[in-house]
Amino acid sequence: MVFSSLQFIFIFMPIFFFIYYKVPMNMKNSILLIGSLVFYTIGAIHNPEHLCVLLISIILDYEIAIQMENQGVHKKKYLALGVIFHLASLIFFKYSNFLIDEINKLTQIGISFNVLLPIGISFYTFQGLSYLIDVYKGKIKAEKSLLRYSVYISMFEQLIAGPIVTYSEIRRELCRKNLSKKIVINGVQIFIFGLGLKVLLANPLGKLFTQVQSIGFESISTPLAWLSIIAFSLQIYFDFFAYSLMAIGLGKMLGFTIPKNFDFPYLSHSMSEFWRRWHITLGSWFREYIYIPLGGNKRPLPRVIFNLIVVWLLTGIWHGSGYNFILWGFMLFVIIAIEKLFLG
Repeated sequence: MVFSSLQFIFIFMPIFFFIYYKVPMNMKNSILLIGSLVFYTIGAIHNPEHLCVLLISIILDYEIAIQMENQGVHKKKYLALGVIFHLASLIFFKYSNFLIDEINKLTQIGISFNVLLPIGISFYTFQGLSYLIDVYKGKIKAEKSLLRYSVYISMFEQLIAGPIVTYSEIRRELCRKNLSKKIVINGVQIFIFGLGLKVLLANPLGKLFTQVQSIGFESISTPLAWLSIIAFSLQIYFDFFAYSLMAIGLGKMLGFTIPKNFDFPYLSHSMSEFWRRWHITLGSWFREYIYIPLGGNKRPLPRVIFNLIVVWLLTGIWHGSGYNFILWGFMLFVIIAIEKLFLG
């Protein structure tokens, strides 16, 4: 169930928000958690194990964070346990099919193996990791309420397609939500605008590219090929931007401030600027939890280059499994390294 579907707009939203606005403030987190789990269950109806992965992730993070605070001597071991669980889950569900295919090609064993990717695992994995790392570093206190932490991870408005939200960004709103009439109306407006981008721009542009694919690139003219490339680029942008806007709008309607994820990236003057404007929360996550801990740009030049290649290869791998994503990440590293080191 996606935000632009008729089921979500005409069934889920009216029922959920009617209940959410009717219950007192101290019950809103409970309703939001129930609604989010229902939303996720509908999406994973044929794969109930995906819901189990989400619930295990929530409970494990909650317990590990508390143990890190209570047992400071062993907190590094608890952090390692949480990081290993999240990375192992992500690697198994997202990359095992690719790895098995490569093993089959090399050995010709013919292993039959197919793992379906759980909805939103890339996003809630990064949120869980950021929470554990922040608790470990002492930036935030471990959440003592399992309900509030469950809401943080499972909020349906950003669970499937982001933005990636850190716990510190919405910690206060988990306790007390701002649901003034003005803010709720503004949230509705943002949601409608995002819905318009998705339905009126992203979907038609996607159809153009799909039609060109069905014709075959060897059978089309050069102008049509370029037109399809431009259409695909705009479709990706409007589709992702639309979902981010709808998430921000839904967040305001729920009393949460969700960070913006796009800032007119196609107006950028460089690749570095583009990645400061495109999927902003992902870039911020990699900068905060990978690039800076590695030393950022405060180290000697060879180490800075190493830090950049690690970040951009991980960025490519995060987006998907396949050599094309690794190559894409490496190309981004080359362009951004040239900009940072030579062009200024």
